[in-house]
Amino acid sequence: MIELKHLSKVFPTADGDFEALSDINLTIGDGDIFGIVGMSGAGKSTLVRCINLLERPTQGEVLIDGENLMELSPARLRQTRRSISMIFQQFNLLMQRTCLKNICFPMEIAGVPAAEAKKRALEYLDIVGLPDKANAYPAQLSGGQKQRIAIARALASNPKMLLCDEATSALDPTTTRSILKLIQDINKRLGITVVVITHEMAVVEEICTHVAILDHGHMVETGTVEEVFSNPKTEAGRKLVFPEGAHIDQFPVASVVRVVFNGGSSYEPLIASLAIDCGVKVNILGADTRNVNGKAFGSMLLGLPEDKTEAAKAMNYLRAQKDVTVEEVPDYHG
Repeated sequence: MIELKHLSKVFPTADGDFEALSDINLTIGDGDIFGIVGMSGAGKSTLVRCINLLERPTQGEVLIDGENLMELSPARLRQTRRSISMIFQQFNLLMQRTCLKNICFPMEIAGVPAAEAKKRALEYLDIVGLPDKANAYPAQLSGGQKQRIAIARALASNPKMLLCDEATSALDPTTTRSILKLIQDINKRLGITVVVITHEMAVVEEICTHVAILDHGHMVETGTVEEVFSNPKTEAGRKLVFPEGAHIDQFPVASVVRVVFNGGSSYEPLIASLAIDCGVKVNILGADTRNVNGKAFGSMLLGLPEDKTEAAKAMNYLRAQKDVTVEEVPDYHG
């Protein structure tokens, strides 16, 4: 378990102190895939580097399985860090070493016998789907393959935790999905806790179980992905979850309702069912919805018929649906 308690980080600058993180409190459970998301400059990379003390917090506590890293001796800290691996946006492979020797490198440092290190490295190559690249050099690999080798190297220290700092930001969408699937498989197969630092909500949707939103160094929102996506409580959360529709209630309208999807099946055709079951047609004025593990989240703005009986029938039908919240939106000027 990872626990951050009242953690702050201040950097001195020529213009005075800059507080990159302020009073962060966060708990990440064993086996979670935990997303930390925020806009550029929110403090995400600083936060993840504080978890393994690559950046030492100015104040606060960093507890790993109840042990406060801030109080450890240098030797004990080095030992604890072996259980916390990290992968980066730019891969950070050693270009003069083969893929096999890149994976062996942390085991060499830890004093693992060469024969055992090679055996384990070949196993990790198989786990990441590149058993034929043992003797290839990084320059011969694609971006996705380089990240797979970086993941294999991260696994070489047999970690309990894997920190991913914008690990897919340099990859194309198809490769990103394959890397995220690999991280998810590793989490399930090896039981490793994963912390994903990203500015992309699509990454959180794809694999995370829990999410925290960071805004200008402040932790403004935390919860399960379902909780945060169905009902973001802060302005920063709404901007990230509904980038095209965070301010829908600034476009209030008569005869219009907002339908909020709270995690029901994404395969239920709500609008089509309304038309078929009630014989009522509505206009979709705007929508920002997403499918998260087969569950629907987001909101939709619907224009109701002018006929009051038809409009009432539609409202009653919508309000009777599970996992849906319906609210009238007055004074719409669409």
